Amino acid sequence: MTGAQAAKSKNLNIAVAPLEERDLPEADRVFRVAFGTFLGLPDPTQSSTSAEYVRTRWRAGPSSAFAAKFNDQLIGSVFAARWGSVGFFGPLTVRPDFWDKGVGKSLLGPVMDLFGKWDIRHAGLFTFAQSTKHISLYQKFGFWPRYLTAIMSKPVSAVADSRPSLYGALEEGEREKCLTACNALTGAILEGFSVEWEISSVASQQLGDTVLVWDDGRLAGFGICHCGEGTEAGQGSCYIKFGAAQPGPGADNAFDQLLKACEQYAATRGLSRLVAGVNVARHAAYRRMLEAGFRTDFQGVAMQKPNEAGYNRPDVFLIDDWR
Repeated sequence: MTGAQAAKSKNLNIAVAPLEERDLPEADRVFRVAFGTFLGLPDPTQSSTSAEYVRTRWRAGPSSAFAAKFNDQLIGSVFAARWGSVGFFGPLTVRPDFWDKGVGKSLLGPVMDLFGKWDIRHAGLFTFAQSTKHISLYQKFGFWPRYLTAIMSKPVSAVADSRPSLYGALEEGEREKCLTACNALTGAILEGFSVEWEISSVASQQLGDTVLVWDDGRLAGFGICHCGEGTEAGQGSCYIKFGAAQPGPGADNAFDQLLKACEQYAATRGLSRLVAGVNVARHAAYRRMLEAGFRTDFQGVAMQKPNEAGYNRPDVFLIDDWR
């Protein structure tokens, strides 16, 4: 029986287990085919050709990645991330010939269990705003759609004549102090919120670096950047996966400085495009990005559990998109 024939069965024996390293090539292929098919690409396998999500996210946390298999064939995968008290998952992808067969629901079970084990107090995801099917699935697990998230970009116009302050340039002892400062900054935005996992993952995998903005010795902002092919940025791009300014007076100016520093970093790496996502509930940050020359390439919707704002508030100057 072929996979396509088996997928027509109403009672599939789907096995869900941790994603193993040997399954990464097939998980990557399924990821690209699934998104390419949903987007209607002539060749679905060319979806996000130079951007890497599957391997980078597995390496960041192998125990938080799960695979769905049918007859020992990988038919889907999902990745969960822990940002302290905040958790999100994605991408969740299923082979197209197994769509609407309960595979996505099967994959979400262990993710919800993991969020419980991690004591996640605010969970979220990014999905296609136009897809009633996706939104309906996630609502069954307690996630509710709120504001749109804009995935934005701008051409890099900075000149590579100076190098911004970088986490990767710090000595080991200085890195510990820097991580403490980063945790204090995000914790001031939302209790228990920390992206130390992302900072360390980018450093260990050499995906890019974390840009630091200082104000009289105080950390005013930081941005975690992926650079180029083989990362979540893709060829020629610098992707700010996360960025935040110290909340309170002067946060708007610190955010402006952070955007400039990240663009400067992209220039030093010879990259031509700066990419960043922002939830439009963060009204001031969204406006600042528009004023800085960012334009929306596409948008999705953030779904959150519980149905509360979390850090998606008008006064928060923060970049991320939960893809």
